[in-house]
Amino acid sequence: MSTATTRSSRWRSVRGRATLGAVVAVAVFLGFGSLAFVGLFSATLRSGVEQGAVADAESAASQLESAGTRTLPDDDGRLLVLILDGRVVDRTDDDIELPDPVPGGDSFVSVVDDESVVFAREDVELGDQEYVLLAGRSLDDVDDAVGLVSILLAVAVPVLVLLVGALTWVLVGRSLTPVERIRREVAALSAADLHRRVAVPATGDEISRLASTMNDMLARLEDAQTAQRRFVSDASHELRSPLAVMRQYAEVAVAHPDRVDGSELASTVLEEGLRMQGLVESLLLLAKLDERATVVSGRAVDLDDLLLTEAARVRGAGSLTVDAGGIAAARVEGDEQLLARVVRNLVDNAARHARSTIRLACWTDGPVVRVRVDDDGAGVPIGDRSSVFERFVRLDESRSRDAGGSGLGLSIVADVVRLHDGSVEIVDGALGGAGFVVMLPAANRS
Repeated sequence: MSTATTRSSRWRSVRGRATLGAVVAVAVFLGFGSLAFVGLFSATLRSGVEQGAVADAESAASQLESAGTRTLPDDDGRLLVLILDGRVVDRTDDDIELPDPVPGGDSFVSVVDDESVVFAREDVELGDQEYVLLAGRSLDDVDDAVGLVSILLAVAVPVLVLLVGALTWVLVGRSLTPVERIRREVAALSAADLHRRVAVPATGDEISRLASTMNDMLARLEDAQTAQRRFVSDASHELRSPLAVMRQYAEVAVAHPDRVDGSELASTVLEEGLRMQGLVESLLLLAKLDERATVVSGRAVDLDDLLLTEAARVRGAGSLTVDAGGIAAARVEGDEQLLARVVRNLVDNAARHARSTIRLACWTDGPVVRVRVDDDGAGVPIGDRSSVFERFVRLDESRSRDAGGSGLGLSIVADVVRLHDGSVEIVDGALGGAGFVVMLPAANRS
């Protein structure tokens, strides 16, 4: 990287921009402030000199009127001029040269011996004539003082601006040093280092909160990575089981054709294929839910119709008694296919664990719709009720593939319900087993 590029990148950094901003702000403030100060300082000094000239004019006029003479006093070194009808009658210094004509007004500035002098006017009545008395004071001291202050400010302002810039550069650099350290530590992390954490300074400031936030993010990434690995491992195990069964039957059929009937082989392959197909579809749905790729359509869905359909399906199997007396009109807004999957998974789970009876119910409870599925099975222990919604979780009672599903059905229920801004919980069942209660926002709720 070239030197010019390095310098340019420095000024584009937070440190460079903060320093440049501070320098520009201070320079503008001090520049305009200095100009205003010099102007005010000069005006104040000139006003003081002018007031002195007015006092001199009043004093000299009083002396002339008291003495009744036209001769100006010259013993005190004052610059005095007596004028009658624009003509100089007397003056205390022959070097006093007034502009012709004499400016009007109470005061004016003229030059005497290359010095700026401010003159004050005072009217004097001597005898029967009206005279004009001018008293002057030099502005050299004012000009010298203003010049000295201007020089001092011209030196002090750039020095102060440079000092502010240097101080800002150092302080901002020190403040950003922990941020750069955190950046380097995080940049050095790889997918295998998500267990590491950045050091949190004990300052309790924004840098400390940034480090804590980075550690929280790393913890979430580590949890997501762990869950992903576990998910892949569990999915591989679940997919391997039906494949192993089909391969086993196929190998036996090839090696001993007389031992495996063709219809039995076809039935086994079909059964395991359907199991594997359901597992793959569940995995794809969970993946879409994880990526939020599934969009809720927002259409009106009658949950009572979905429950009645599932009740008829289970009754058709003929192995369980289905109590559907608690199904009342209940409408929500959402994706009908996803909500149908929720109802089917809950009913299948209840049918899988029930001894003889399951009970289906739904009703509108103010702003929410409640769906409840009960069974008369063994129930779910309180300590396991939060874990059953995790993926590939089967309780000990249903570990076998014949008794239990893939362990994804309730996970899909939880994810779909959450996608519809609802919740699901397990309660003590009304039939002695488990009771699953889903709460969803009611359609057209106020």
